[in-house]
Amino acid sequence: MSLLIPLYVHPAEDPAAWHRLITCAARTYAVVLNPANGPGRAPDPAFVAAAEALRTAGARLLGYLDTDYGARDPGDITAELRRHQEWYAVDGCFLDQVPAAPHGLPDCRRLVRSARRLGASTVVLNPGVHPAPGYARLADLTVTFEGPWSRYVSDFSRPSWTTRLPAERLCHLVYGVPEPLVPLALRTAGERGAGVSGPVTGEPPNPWSRLTPALAEADR
Repeated sequence: MSLLIPLYVHPAEDPAAWHRLITCAARTYAVVLNPANGPGRAPDPAFVAAAEALRTAGARLLGYLDTDYGARDPGDITAELRRHQEWYAVDGCFLDQVPAAPHGLPDCRRLVRSARRLGASTVVLNPGVHPAPGYARLADLTVTFEGPWSRYVSDFSRPSWTTRLPAERLCHLVYGVPEPLVPLALRTAGERGAGVSGPVTGEPPNPWSRLTPALAEADR
């Protein structure tokens, strides 16, 4: 099971988490950098240093970009990608809150093409649910579940089209996982066809401020 790591906490606020992540960076699918709900207005020296250390350790870096379910201006999004690339040398992008319905697919396709033209070698889409199948064809990885552990174990169904995709193209991001059950969350993701996961113990409003305990498993 590969691990996608969105760690949305400042390196100065939790340096120990960033140190552990850097130590295990080569064992991750990618690390999502999110200094300020995007790249921010100016480079953050702490994130610059963290990004350099992660790259040196072998991590793939993705810049966080919020699409607001297709409501944001694509030009603003691509401008943010350029800043991520210039300041943090990201390899690709994590497009958050993308639409899932078929009518949003053409705009998403244009946005992904723009990101590719700018040099994004890896594009991750996060609708947080199973989208219309065309979305998964655009991306290297699609997050088809983002939500709490309680819903993951009680209310999950898998559309048939996902069975035709390689597991490494699908990701489940589950939060609120009791720490002893993190290995179970990883196994469950695999059983449900996702080759990438990132279960965390954190809760809203920012469950991704905590590093996944699954990295400790990977380090053994």
